[in-house]
Amino acid sequence: MDDAKLDAMRRSFNIIETRKKKLLKDENERISKLQERVKKIREYSIGNLEELIETAKNRFLENGMEVIFAENSQVALDEIYKLIKDEPIIAKSKSNNVNEIGLSAFLGSKGIEIVETDLGDRIVQMDPESYGPSHPIGPAAHLDMEKIAQIASKKFGVEVQPEPKSILDIFKADIIERLTNCNVGITGANSVAAEDGALVMVHNEGNISLVSMKDTHIVVVGIDKLVRTVEDAVSVVKLETIFATGKKIPAYMNVITSPSKTADIEQVLLKDMYGAKRVIVILLDNGRSDALKQSKECLLCIGCGSCIVSCPVYNVTGSDFGYRGYLGGRGIVLSNFITDNKICFDSGLFKCTLCGLCTLECPVNIKTNEMIEKLREMSVQSGVCPDEHHGTSEKIKKQGSPF
Repeated sequence: MDDAKLDAMRRSFNIIETRKKKLLKDENERISKLQERVKKIREYSIGNLEELIETAKNRFLENGMEVIFAENSQVALDEIYKLIKDEPIIAKSKSNNVNEIGLSAFLGSKGIEIVETDLGDRIVQMDPESYGPSHPIGPAAHLDMEKIAQIASKKFGVEVQPEPKSILDIFKADIIERLTNCNVGITGANSVAAEDGALVMVHNEGNISLVSMKDTHIVVVGIDKLVRTVEDAVSVVKLETIFATGKKIPAYMNVITSPSKTADIEQVLLKDMYGAKRVIVILLDNGRSDALKQSKECLLCIGCGSCIVSCPVYNVTGSDFGYRGYLGGRGIVLSNFITDNKICFDSGLFKCTLCGLCTLECPVNIKTNEMIEKLREMSVQSGVCPDEHHGTSEKIKKQGSPF
C-alpha cells in the first residue's frame, strides 16, 4: 500500500479511534458489562460449536430455510454456482466470509457480474488497482476523496466533484439501477442464533435490506459466528458496532428467520410476499474445525477491526499485513487454518512486533501475539521462516545475543 493510501487510512482510523474512546469514556460501566457478557457468550459458543452447528441446521430447516454445510471454500463456490449459474448478474453486500472464498473472482471467471452494494466495496470494485480493504467496516478507507472522485469520473464518463454528496449520489444511482436486474442477493451475517434459527445482520447503508429482498437470498457465514440465542447475537453485534465505529448501535439490524410469508388471510400461511422466496444458508467451515482443535481463541473474534486500528505494523504496511478480508495479526492466524503455513507466512507471520496492543484494544481480549508466537515456532520447525532467522538464531546460540 503506497504512502497516499496509508495516509488516508490513518486519517480514517483516527476518526474511528476518537469516536470510540469518547464513547468508552462516557459509558464505561455499561460497555464493560457488555464486554463481559459477550466474552462469555463467545467462549460458550466456541466451546460448544459442534452442538450449535447441529442445532442451527435443524432450526433453519424447521423455519423453512435451506442449509448447506461447506467443508471448504471450493464446496461453497460449487454450491453457490449450482444455485445461480443461469443468472447474468447478482447483488452482494459486504462480507468477509464471501471474500474469504474468493466468490467475486470465481463468478467473474464464469461470466456472472457481481454488483457490490456497499459503497466502499463498490468504489474499490470499480478500480481494481485500489483493491486492498483497510478496515472491516471501511473497505475504501485507504482512498481519499480526490482519488474516489477520479475513480467515479473515469467509470461514469462525467466529471464528479471531490465532494461527499456528489460521490454518493452517482454511485447510489448506478447501484439502484443495476439492482433492478438482480434476482439473487448474497450476504454474510454478523451473528447466527442457533436455537432460534436466526441470522442477524447489521449495516448503516440499508443495502443488506435491499439485497435480502431478492427472490433468492444466499447467506454465507462462518460456523464461528454461531451463538445460542437471538439475545446473544444482538449483544455480540452491539459490541461489534461500538468497537468498529465508535457508535452505540448501527442504523439497521436485520433478523432473518425464514423466507417471506404472511398469514393475514384467515391465518392461512402463505409464502412469497414481498421478500425472498428462498433463503439458503451456507455454513462455512473452511479450516475452522482445525482452528478449534489447535488455536480456538482466534475464533472468538467478533470482527470489529479494533485491533488493526491500534496495530503499529498495520499502520505502516496496511492490508499487506493480513489475509484477504481478515486483516492484521488475527487474520494471519486464521489464514494458517483456512489455507496453509506458507500462506500464513506470506501474509505477514514474521512482521508482527508481538507488542500486544491488539489484545489491549480487543473487546474480548484475544491474545493474538501469543498465537502468532506459537505459529512462528511451528513455521520454523517446518522450515518456513525468513532467511535472516537462521543467522539470528545461530548468533543467539553461539554468542548469547542476536547482535
